[in-house]
Amino acid sequence: MAAEAKLSHTAAMILQAVSAGYIYGFGVMEMTGLASGTVYPAMRRLERDGLIRSHWEAQSIADAEQRPPRKYYKVTVAGKATLEASRRRYPLLAKLVPEQQEEQV
Repeated sequence: MAAEAKLSHTAAMILQAVSAGYIYGFGVMEMTGLASGTVYPAMRRLERDGLIRSHWEAQSIADAEQRPPRKYYKVTVAGKATLEASRRRYPLLAKLVPEQQEEQV
């Protein structure tokens, strides 16, 4: 996807959330207020388009916390360029999804 690709407002919010440190689906849902039926398909499209990439956490970590494994997401170089273009297109984007303090993987 080209750096100047135009994302929908929803996709831009999700990309901003991942960039801000909300690195798994439920965290993105909590921050954006979007439903899982919106977030997960959009994240699959963002990954397909090369704007984010993902990896599963180790099963042992999930087991230790007694929960299912999380799929973690990270913004790619192309995603960062697209996000910058989206921030110009949607100036309030950073206020809708502010930077998070720290997220450890």
